[in-house]
Amino acid sequence: MKLEIPKPPKFDRIEDERRHWQERLAGAFRLFARYGFDEGVAGHITVRDPEFEDHFWVNPFGMYFGHIRVSDLLLVNHRGEVVKGSRPVNAAAFAIHSQIHAARPDVVAAAHAHSMYGKTWSTLGRLLDPLTQDACGFYEDHALFDDYTDVVLELGEGKRIADVLGNKKAVILRNHGLLTVGHSVDEAAWWFIKMT
Repeated sequence: MKLEIPKPPKFDRIEDERRHWQERLAGAFRLFARYGFDEGVAGHITVRDPEFEDHFWVNPFGMYFGHIRVSDLLLVNHRGEVVKGSRPVNAAAFAIHSQIHAARPDVVAAAHAHSMYGKTWSTLGRLLDPLTQDACGFYEDHALFDDYTDVVLELGEGKRIADVLGNKKAVILRNHGLLTVGHSVDEAAWWFIKMT
């Protein structure tokens, strides 16, 4: 019996692909809320728009992850302007995710939150040891950003995070939290959940 590995869906229309990614993004926020990865206004997940590749979809500032629907998502351009949506964008989300999406054209989605265990581990200033099956998934494929200064509001700080991430799937942000990336929303969210 031949093993069939699932492949991402293919779309005939860009609108269908966009809707697919938006639905996956809203679902990822619901999962993050269920796992307790929502902390006040902190945390964000983004997905690159399939048509406008320098734009991404993101959660609105201050909205509880467990309530986010497709209609709540914001489309933000490379200047940080909300192109679609009526709520404000989290400045830290733009500063971090815009730089990651710019540096990594292969990345479709990125996830960042301040999960309890992720924050706790980040205070140690060290990478994960490959001691468990879950941790082995990050072996030589994650980095440590140990130059955290404060809430990330400057593009320069986002660029430094993107530089440290390099071509890896995850970065531990010292005294801050975790950030993961993927070729889909599902992958970025999965790596975050596994890393936490």
